[in-house]
Amino acid sequence: MTDKNSSGLTRRGLLGAFAATAVVATPTYSNAAGFLRGAGDIRRIAMHSGRTGERLETIYWIEGEYIAEAVREINMHMRDWRTGEAVQMDLRTIDIMSAALNLMDTSEPYLLLSGYRSPQTNQMLSSSNRGVARNSLHMRGQAADLRLTGRTTAQMANAALACRAGGVGRYSRSNFVHMDCGQVRSWRG
Repeated sequence: MTDKNSSGLTRRGLLGAFAATAVVATPTYSNAAGFLRGAGDIRRIAMHSGRTGERLETIYWIEGEYIAEAVREINMHMRDWRTGEAVQMDLRTIDIMSAALNLMDTSEPYLLLSGYRSPQTNQMLSSSNRGVARNSLHMRGQAADLRLTGRTTAQMANAALACRAGGVGRYSRSNFVHMDCGQVRSWRG
């Protein structure tokens, strides 16, 4: 299959032009699950790390396909900042994060507190903090701890819960929300 159409434009060029000019309709709570199943033409994610100072804003999915380069950037951004180790993040978690951000109707990027955690980092954290699971989904690249200054933890948790696609932990005193692609469940920490 060729990547060029009859006008000589590449598929990548067309997708890039589309992404640069596309306007995305914000899904409502009632259709968040449909958004995660593939409704909508593009998915984007925006976040920054207070630990590394890095910022990421990218379109990572267009017309039913993940963009490999964008996914690699996400994986690197969500690495264990203590060890520098990165893994393939579970794209279901990224989709939940993206859908929740869209549901909150904000252009503010997430503050990423924790994405992937190496087993060594998780063991160190769990030995000093009761709230850290010994067999955390962070170690599988399936979870993220996130904060927004313009939204409450209740608003963030409600948006993630509306996706009905994984676990949502609300940590109001620490001002963050845990999102993962594990079993659908919720808790307060």
